[in-house]
Amino acid sequence: MKKIDWYIFKDFIFTFIYCIVLFTAISVVVDISEKTDDFAKANLSAKYVIIHYYVGFVPFIVSFLFPLFTFISVIFFTSRLANRSEIIAMLASGTSFNRLLKPYILGGIVLALLLWAGNRSFVPRANEIRTAFELKYIPSPGQHNSSNNIYMRIDSVSYCGIRYYDTTSKSGGGFFMDRLNGEKVAYNLRANSIDWDAVQKKWKLTGIIERTVNDLGEEIREDTVRRMDFNFTPEDLKRDEYVKSRLTTPELRNMIRMEKLRGAEGIKDLEVELYRRDATPVTVIILTLIGAVLASRKIRGGSGIHLAAGFAIAALFILFDRFSTIFSVKGSLPPVIAAWLPNVIFGMLTWYLYKKAPK
Repeated sequence: MKKIDWYIFKDFIFTFIYCIVLFTAISVVVDISEKTDDFAKANLSAKYVIIHYYVGFVPFIVSFLFPLFTFISVIFFTSRLANRSEIIAMLASGTSFNRLLKPYILGGIVLALLLWAGNRSFVPRANEIRTAFELKYIPSPGQHNSSNNIYMRIDSVSYCGIRYYDTTSKSGGGFFMDRLNGEKVAYNLRANSIDWDAVQKKWKLTGIIERTVNDLGEEIREDTVRRMDFNFTPEDLKRDEYVKSRLTTPELRNMIRMEKLRGAEGIKDLEVELYRRDATPVTVIILTLIGAVLASRKIRGGSGIHLAAGFAIAALFILFDRFSTIFSVKGSLPPVIAAWLPNVIFGMLTWYLYKKAPK
């Protein structure tokens, strides 16, 4: 890299850090103002809140707004270079527009790799801290401690279901299990209630009726209490809205594999999250190039026009991203397409803006 590359690269990184510090501080202040009453009701000290909540909240908000931080920082410092006629001077000196984009691409790749590595392990661990605090101290309007009509696959030939399950008491009612022989039910077990035995780490069934079907007919047995070992625990029965954000990438892959084996619902949501962890770093590179191409032209109105155009493009990107996610989770759009479709669309927009940019 030449001196001009280092000049642009350092300006890019320093402006990005400035944006992160500024917007993160604003986000923390806004979050404190919203949750002050909850902190006061729980009688929590400032030190406790910082250690057990904001240590996890800051990495979460940084990763969540990382592409936007990158986009704003590129537009801001590039627009400043254009308004001071520095870009015109660079192009007039014989530097091609393609060569001018080199430090932008390098900076975008560095930040994209940083986000990719963080999303795989560091950010999920930070989310564990944040979500554990929120579940304990921050009431949610949609939060509930019970689940109805749970149905899943235990192994290759067995299925089970629970009509009602309470996550707080770790108990439920209306349990059944079917074991298949080909396409026919060979064994059926029903129990009035199911409770988790924390000491023996097994499920306690009461009011049991067993039916075994064979060529000779049907055999029925009854039992009062029995403890059984299934390949699921109370943690697996929680419908946790935070679970996908708390798992590292290897853990998320393993969970998707297990949920597919069990035939559980909501797998698409987990798959979209998995693919998005690879797609979002690419978003950083795409938005870096869009910002560089947009803001490199010196226009009347300066940075204000560039920032307005940048926020409009960012809003469109978020809109496309939300629509693709909804069509995947609630519809038939494959998760991998839902995660990468916004990048494909805005990648084409990047190419169009690049071809139209004055060279």
